[in-house]
Amino acid sequence: MNKHNEKLKKQLFEKLDRLGRSFEPFLYESNMNVVQSLTKLGYQEDDIRRIELFDWFQGVGLYGYYKMYALTGNRKHLETIIKYFDIRIEDGLPPKNINAMAPMLTLLCLTENPHVDPSKKNVYVEICKEWANWLYEKHPRTHEGGLSHLTCEADNAQELWDDTLFMSVLFLAKAGVVWHKPHYIDEAIYQFLLHSKYLLNKETGFWYHGWTFDGYHNFVKAQWARGNSWITIFIPEFLDICKDYAISQSVYRYMINILTKQLEALCKVQDQSGLWHTLLDHKQSYVETSASAGFTYGIFKAMNSAIIDHDQAKDKYTTCAMKATDGVLTYINEEGVLEQVSGGTAMGKDSLDFYLNIPIEPKPYGQAMAMLACVEALDFLERNDCNDS
Repeated sequence: MNKHNEKLKKQLFEKLDRLGRSFEPFLYESNMNVVQSLTKLGYQEDDIRRIELFDWFQGVGLYGYYKMYALTGNRKHLETIIKYFDIRIEDGLPPKNINAMAPMLTLLCLTENPHVDPSKKNVYVEICKEWANWLYEKHPRTHEGGLSHLTCEADNAQELWDDTLFMSVLFLAKAGVVWHKPHYIDEAIYQFLLHSKYLLNKETGFWYHGWTFDGYHNFVKAQWARGNSWITIFIPEFLDICKDYAISQSVYRYMINILTKQLEALCKVQDQSGLWHTLLDHKQSYVETSASAGFTYGIFKAMNSAIIDHDQAKDKYTTCAMKATDGVLTYINEEGVLEQVSGGTAMGKDSLDFYLNIPIEPKPYGQAMAMLACVEALDFLERNDCNDS
């Protein structure tokens, strides 16, 4: 191993340890913006607690944390995850929607884990089956059968958001693999194809945040960084989940081509800090770490999984991802908190300025995306040690 890689691996393990030790309180942290919004909608205190503590904030966080557990084998991390789900289940799960579906991906992972008590697994399986079936059969749809981006705060009827693919579609795909339900996987593929049809900017390779069939437009045409990072994560993650499923070569090639075009575009607009701006095509917007960590993870994941031409793109993508890794690590502070994370972001419907004014604040999804970046960077370094020695 060369000295640079050895030093970087040590730094990655140190930062990952800090992220892990600081993570658990984030799972139980109240989100005042959501509380205020739900209070205005007439929800009572108990319902608000159930809703705000089982949402995409925690869902993304848990998945990153589970990936870290899988890397380290630290049983304390697994116990933290089990404890969270057991408390939430006992408290009562919230109404189903796209964002509340996000924790289900990790819960489904627990059903496959040999260290989880079988009696708990049985409970988890039944919950996952109920939620997957609801998503497939009952979730509100847009024209052409898309999953409208229903949340706890708004119906968002007839709207497609790029967030949906990570928050719900990955879970549906994994459920299809675990329970041998090919129609779930086919539905996941269809959702990707439909979302790419309406959200992909074919000129830049980036994705717009959203689309509405009520007017047929992409709102303010925001090429929002974190929304794009969901795509960079989704494609290699989906293909890894479905690696033993016979995805048609046409679909596989289509997904890889879209990912490659996006990665090419990302390399061109990367900031000198190694990060990306919250609006990818607006350099006056602030650099943002959760999206940058997501991009880092996606690039490394694509190379580690050999789903892109690693030899042909090695220098370009490796340079980009390594620079991004350095940038993300810079923002993990001594307490293990990822700084420079933008808060939860609804759809900008009036002006791009909406995205420029999203506040910066630590969030569980920021912690998780940093974990994902560190985990996949370590995997990349391990795989390539022999080439560097």
